[in-house]
Amino acid sequence: MEELHSLGKLVIITGMSGAGKTIAVQSLEDLGFFCVDNLPPVLIPKFAELIEQSKGRIGKVALVIDLRGREFFNTLSESLRYLHDNHTLTYEILFLDATDGTLVQRYKESRRKHPLAPTGAPLEGIHQERKLLEELKGLATQVIDTSSLKPAQLKERIVSRFTNLGTGSISINVISFGFKYGIPIDADLIFDVRFLPNPHYVDTLRPNTGQDPEVYDYVMKWGETQEFLIKLLDMLHFLVPQYKKEGKSQVVIGIGCTGGKHRSVAIAEYLGRVMGNSETEFVRVSHRDSERDRTEVKR
Repeated sequence: MEELHSLGKLVIITGMSGAGKTIAVQSLEDLGFFCVDNLPPVLIPKFAELIEQSKGRIGKVALVIDLRGREFFNTLSESLRYLHDNHTLTYEILFLDATDGTLVQRYKESRRKHPLAPTGAPLEGIHQERKLLEELKGLATQVIDTSSLKPAQLKERIVSRFTNLGTGSISINVISFGFKYGIPIDADLIFDVRFLPNPHYVDTLRPNTGQDPEVYDYVMKWGETQEFLIKLLDMLHFLVPQYKKEGKSQVVIGIGCTGGKHRSVAIAEYLGRVMGNSETEFVRVSHRDSERDRTEVKR
């Protein structure tokens, strides 16, 4: 039984329609997962049985569950409970989300109809779906907000998340962002660095980002920055092993300032340099909003 437990892994992909489930399942296929699209939840226990009987020949499986099978959707919680109580197969739930505005725009661009509003406006269906999925989102082990992600970026997140599955390693994703653009909904930890001196008010620094050496040095030179980093690293060095011990294979750390261009970027860059020194910790740094004002000006 221990051999089956170590080999069997099930990823359930779900979330809002239009949030990127197709890209997610294609990314997992590229990683060698056996993927099944739109499997009725009532069949999950039977599928788990087949995986275990394969004796490792089918070790990594991804199932897409969405509202196309909504007549079966209410059985999902019951199926997952049965899976937990009667099978050695471990599972996790990947929930893909996006803002209402983003989803509406995607439906307009694709000219598709929302499955819950075939004759009405997409927003009506989005509101219904969000309410139906509220409980399932709370059960998710991983939530990814795809609102500001391009398809290639989402694929990179999926690959980063599941490449080291079952190896005992943990991926640390550090994301800088601007509070005025909203908090990243997929972050496990959020740290607010708006109390630090702001390079925005220095004319020569304002056009650049926290990746620029002069901006980075400006953010780092203050005593409060150094004291904050000591306390932050102390906390993270305690928390990350605890998350790993609990079974998490990824931690998303959000670092926010006002616009997501200077202070948060510099702090995120620092964390990327000093964290992940062990062979079981992998650090990835991304900057959600650092170029936003430049792209908005171009428009």
